[in-house]
Amino acid sequence: MSFGDEALPEEEPVSSEGPGAPGVHSEVNGSAADAAEHAVPATDADPLDVLTRERDEYLLALQRTQADFENYRKRIVRQQEEQAARASQHLVDKLLPVLDSLDLAENHLKDSLDVSEGAKALHASRAMLLDILSREGLERVDQPEVAFDPSVHDGVAHADGEGGPGGETMVEEVLRSGYRWKGQVLRPAMVRVRG
Repeated sequence: MSFGDEALPEEEPVSSEGPGAPGVHSEVNGSAADAAEHAVPATDADPLDVLTRERDEYLLALQRTQADFENYRKRIVRQQEEQAARASQHLVDKLLPVLDSLDLAENHLKDSLDVSEGAKALHASRAMLLDILSREGLERVDQPEVAFDPSVHDGVAHADGEGGPGGETMVEEVLRSGYRWKGQVLRPAMVRVRG
């Protein structure tokens, strides 16, 4: 038998009216057709459920975006505060030689008997500058007769004598003031110690 001799299945006439139209013979039995008509495809869910699910997804995405933005805003504020603190610390660090010069000038004027208007103005200017900086967070480390603390004192000379109670090393004299800026040591005090 050759291909030409094979019997081809007969084609059924197709109607433009679709299956089940009058004059068209359907091979599908009645119970299978009824089941197919009543079955709801998985993609055809209730529109209200679909909208509710989409609403919940959008709400969750919005909440995430708001949380991300709030975290971003807090991070930027923290970075700006840190940058401002570093800038102010840098400025105060540059002012320390000026404060040293004012301290030397005041010590020189104390030694002389001259109490001129210039000396009064110098004393007032120094006091005003120190007051402004102390309100912003600058602390002077210039107290003699306190226990030596290597974190805030730089011992550059040693004097003979007894130390403090318990034999601890004491600051005898402050040679150059030290400073803290908002609790952090900018420059240790240069001191002479005993004990």
